Amino acid sequence: MIATKRRRFDGGVHPPERKSLSAERPLEAFPVPPVLAVPLLQHIGAPARPVVEKGARILKGQVIGEPGGFVSTAVHAPVSGSVKAIEDRPSFAGRPIAHVVIENDGQEAWADGCGAARDPDAMPREALLEAIRAAGIVGMGGAAFPTHVKLSPPPGKTIDAAILNGVECEPYLTCDDRLMRERPDAIAAGFRIIMKILGVSRGFAGIEENKPEAFRAMRDALASVPGVEVVSLPVRYPQGAEKQLIKAILGREVPTGGLPMDVGVVVQNVGTASAIAEACMRGIPLIERSVTVTGEGVGRPGNFLVRIGTPIRSLAEACGLRPGAERVILGGPMMGLAQVDLDIPVTKGTSGILLLGAGRSYAIGPCIRCGGCVRGCPARIMPSDLSVAVERGAKDLYEGLDAMDCIECGVCTYVCPARRPIVHWIRLAKAHVAAQRAKSKG
Repeated sequence: MIATKRRRFDGGVHPPERKSLSAERPLEAFPVPPVLAVPLLQHIGAPARPVVEKGARILKGQVIGEPGGFVSTAVHAPVSGSVKAIEDRPSFAGRPIAHVVIENDGQEAWADGCGAARDPDAMPREALLEAIRAAGIVGMGGAAFPTHVKLSPPPGKTIDAAILNGVECEPYLTCDDRLMRERPDAIAAGFRIIMKILGVSRGFAGIEENKPEAFRAMRDALASVPGVEVVSLPVRYPQGAEKQLIKAILGREVPTGGLPMDVGVVVQNVGTASAIAEACMRGIPLIERSVTVTGEGVGRPGNFLVRIGTPIRSLAEACGLRPGAERVILGGPMMGLAQVDLDIPVTKGTSGILLLGAGRSYAIGPCIRCGGCVRGCPARIMPSDLSVAVERGAKDLYEGLDAMDCIECGVCTYVCPARRPIVHWIRLAKAHVAAQRAKSKG
């Protein structure tokens, strides 16, 4: 069923989409490199602990890192081969992280149990959750929060609706669009499993209007899932953020400091739903994901199915890395992380590799109190006041200015005529507030 009533979240912008560079490029299996470096921290929470040693023979899909706590996930071998090293290497997060370096033997020999057919309709909720936990699945829209934790709301939290996030509102990125067009049945099967685990009879799939083919594909695939409504949403960034998507589809507002489950909702990305189907129906762990490689810094943008641990350099070069490409961003231009090293690997949370030419240099000006950042802020805070407070070092004001409510979408920085790096200053404020809260608890 298609929803006809359309709501809007507060604030937001509509930056140039730039999706035409890769939107018509079908998903393509990227060649598996001879050596892969698999980080043991690819998710929010505690890093995984290595359970293999240097020189060990390993199989594709085998656990090489076990969860380091409740909020953590397992890490699996993306290929069969041998462990070349376990060592700290540079990471997407800007700090050294332990990696399991695997020499690929080219045999693609699966570990026991991987690929075995299962019937999720015959599996109880606990068995489905265990399959997801064992597969090391995380949120694949970028947040990389462990999925089995997200699907296990604590006692007292009643969930009455699930939302499938097919918005993909970041400029340039198109891998979710292609996934919805090419694998809608797998996504629908995963969403059915999500609804079963949560025990909900109402589901919604949100897709922006700039993805008409994906909308039609998902509408047809979800027609067989009872209680699901496919919602066509106006194009507006950051509609893919959980709180904003909940407001747009259900009209519910997540309270300050709260989570979606506080208003009875759980949101999952379409890529996550597809991975859930693979885990619960075939016992396949998360060792591969869809990635968009795009930007004016490459000659042949595209969408690829990439093994975790593949160096981003190999993807950039395969897409025709141009000499003038000076900026590398993992993710989209609004919320992605700038990188200085092309040799870091693709992780479970890598939705895109954006390569751009040289950027302009701007002088940072004083806040002119134009109110643009306030109007655009989807979190309804005062970014201008926060930026001035950080600039002046007025740390006692950070918490009272609701720094922790910032979702770091980058709208404030995007619209600022004074070219102020507002979101970066707010990150500093958030770090200070978090440290002070931890200190007071300790």
